Amino acid sequence: MDKVRKVIKENRKRKLTKHKKISNNTIIEIDHCSPLEILKLQKNLMGIAEGEGIGFVFGKGKQKPKIQKLYEELEECGKRLMEYKECFTIMGKDRNSYSKTDLEATFMRMKEDHMLNGQLKPAYNVQVAVENYFIVHGYVSNDRTDYHTLIPVLEKHQKAFGDVLEAVTADSGYCSEKNLLYLKKKGIRSFIKLQDHEKRKTRAYQEDIGKYSNMTYAVYEDEHYYICHDGRQLRHIRTESKEMDGYRQTVEVYGCADCSGCAHKSKCLYKYNAEKNPERNKVMKINERWEELREESHANIQSEEGILKRQTRSIQTEGHFGDIKENENFRRFHYRSTEKVYKEFMLYAIGRNIMKYHRFLHHEIKKFEGKKEQKAV
Repeated sequence: MDKVRKVIKENRKRKLTKHKKISNNTIIEIDHCSPLEILKLQKNLMGIAEGEGIGFVFGKGKQKPKIQKLYEELEECGKRLMEYKECFTIMGKDRNSYSKTDLEATFMRMKEDHMLNGQLKPAYNVQVAVENYFIVHGYVSNDRTDYHTLIPVLEKHQKAFGDVLEAVTADSGYCSEKNLLYLKKKGIRSFIKLQDHEKRKTRAYQEDIGKYSNMTYAVYEDEHYYICHDGRQLRHIRTESKEMDGYRQTVEVYGCADCSGCAHKSKCLYKYNAEKNPERNKVMKINERWEELREESHANIQSEEGILKRQTRSIQTEGHFGDIKENENFRRFHYRSTEKVYKEFMLYAIGRNIMKYHRFLHHEIKKFEGKKEQKAV
C-alpha cells in the first residue's frame, strides 16, 4: 500500500507541474537546462556509455540500462522544449493562447455562454470608427482587451484620410495612461469614460478618507504634501518608475511618519489589521501624470458636449454591433487569419453603409443632435 500511495503522490505532482501556467516571456528551460545544454548532456552520456562498454538495447523483453533510460528521458525533454519554443513563437509576446485551427486567433471569453461554464472560443477583436452613423474604417486584432487597439485605429485613420482628429469618444475599455497621453500629444480632445465613472457618484467613494482625492493638498516652500482626515501630514518619500508598454511610468510615494493613536486608522488604511500590524503607517502611491489625464478626460465627458458625444456613441457605434449581432445574426466569421477576417468584415461594413445612405436619402434617419426632452402628457 505504501508503494501505491507513493506512486499516486508522484503522479499528482507530475500533473500539477504539467498543467502549470507559463507566461509567454519565460525562458524555455527544464530544471534550468536549455535545449542546447540537454544535447550536450546527451553527448556526455553517450561518451560515458561507450567508454564503459554499455550498449543501448531496444525491443520487448530487454532490460534497459539506467544510462539509456536517462538518455531517453533527456531526449524527451528536448523534444518538449522545442515544442514549447514553437508555441511561444506562434503566440508572440502580446498574448498567451492561440487556436490550432487558426494560429492568428486568440481564445477569448464569449458573452454567449450556453454551457454556463465560462467557455473560451478562438476569436478576433473587431473595432470600428463611426461618424454620423457611417463606418469610416475598421480594425481587426487578436488582443483580448481594447487598451492596445485605440492607437492603431487612430494611426490608420490619419494614414487613410490625412487629417488629424479633433476629438475621440470611447468607452472605459480604452481608458489607459498610454492612450490618454497619446491623445494629448496629438492635440486630440479625449472623451473617454473612466473605469470608475459610476463609482465616483456614490457616497462611499466621496466619503472614503483613505483616498488622496478626499484629502487636503498643500504646498509649503516648494514641498507638496497631503493632510489626512486626522490632520496629519503625508510627505513625499520617493519617486518610483518602471517601463510599461513602451513608455516610462512614474509614481510618487507619499507617507505619514506616524499614524499611532489615530482613531480613523481602520477606515484610512487598506485591509488594516490592528492585531497583526498595529504600527503600520499610511503610504499611498500616486501617478500624477495619469491622474491629471484622467481628470481632464472626466471633465470633458461631464460637459454638455461630452454628454452629447456619449449619447451619440452609444446609439451609433454600439447600435452597429447590436444590429449586426442580434438583428442580422452575424456572429461568426467564415474565413481564418487576420487579413481575411478584416476583408470579410469590411465587405459587410460597406453593405451597412450603403443601407444607411439609402435610409438617409429617404429621410428615415437624420443626424443625431441629442435626446429631446419628452413633454409630459
